[in-house]
Amino acid sequence: METAINKRRLFNACSLALVVTALTFAIRANLMGPLGEAFGLTPKAIGEIASAAFWGFTAAMLVGGLLCDVIGLGKMYILAFIGHVAGIILTIYATGYWSLFVSTLLVGLGNGFVESASYAMVSSMYTTDKIRKINAWHIWFPAGIVIGGVLAYLLTLLDLGWKMQMAVMLPPTIVYGIMFLKQQFPRSERVSMGVSNREMIRECLRPLFIFMLFCMFLTAATELGTNQWIVELLSAVGVPSILLLVFINGIMTVGRANAGFILQRLSPTGLLLFSAIFSFIGLYWLGSAEGYVTFAAAGVFAIGICFFWPTMIGFVSEKLPKTGPLGLSLVGGAGLLSTALVLPYFGQLYDHQLTFIAATDNRLSPEQVKLAAGARTLLFISAIPAVLIVAFGMLKIRSLKKVPSLKISSLKK
Repeated sequence: METAINKRRLFNACSLALVVTALTFAIRANLMGPLGEAFGLTPKAIGEIASAAFWGFTAAMLVGGLLCDVIGLGKMYILAFIGHVAGIILTIYATGYWSLFVSTLLVGLGNGFVESASYAMVSSMYTTDKIRKINAWHIWFPAGIVIGGVLAYLLTLLDLGWKMQMAVMLPPTIVYGIMFLKQQFPRSERVSMGVSNREMIRECLRPLFIFMLFCMFLTAATELGTNQWIVELLSAVGVPSILLLVFINGIMTVGRANAGFILQRLSPTGLLLFSAIFSFIGLYWLGSAEGYVTFAAAGVFAIGICFFWPTMIGFVSEKLPKTGPLGLSLVGGAGLLSTALVLPYFGQLYDHQLTFIAATDNRLSPEQVKLAAGARTLLFISAIPAVLIVAFGMLKIRSLKKVPSLKISSLKK
């Protein structure tokens, strides 16, 4: 006799697994500088190591969409658990560039298996309310970054070192592993719906879908790429920069929890255009802000990036429904691939600015050089949401011509 599916326990377990995923982002963001100092690595090398998490994340997302039908959702979470535990432990005992790179890659694989398995599981358990429930589940990503950021700040104050910051991720990882033990998992949505492979692939070749993939590359670079570097880039503004990351993700948590309220007043295309405009203003302002004014600029940036990811996923799900789980995996994978590509570039850009400013003005202190280099790097990065303003402006004009009103109803509360 089959064990009944305990939806609440499974949902809580995958939410805790997503918190662990978010902790890896927040704590690693706080460790960009300390790891560079501990192992004598350049910003470019640290960016390459950070990008390994996104290479692993992307690979697991893309492969996971196929694996969940072959090995089942339960084994997907076993792979996620192994990736997280092995990656965290290997990071703690790392000896240099390659051991850090491999351990970060393993953590990224764990993150990707959590994401791909959870999209499939939540969609299968809540077939009539899937996007709202996915949105409710995805709240735990920014919330987890808030938790991780506060922990990282407190552990830094206590001078407990970067290894202890990595170690605090082990207890919640073990707990979510225990929560999944002996549970009955649902069949994936793809199996339940009997969607044709050929039909899904054909839909994923439509021009609108390809356009959304392009936009996802830029939205993810704006959100995840900047968030991974922002602690280091703003390390000399005069306030604890890890608290800026906490502040940004706190706003994102509140915003995503109220997505339905926002979508009653803005169409999805209007919300994407709004997000691009605020992201650009926030990044540009961060490039010149100092002291506690930085929190105001960070707030504007947080409002901008808050709705990017769920609205992009929701738009594809409802406007291009026949792309199915493959479409969602490709869109999510595109965002993660983009982040993996831009992280070393952001690090190299920052490194060049440090070298250039130090060489052209030797009167500046090291802290002033870091402040100026971080500011210039953020100004360069602001070009990405500037392109999105044009792209989403075109999408908005198209939607006004084709349909009078397009709403992602399933994101509403």
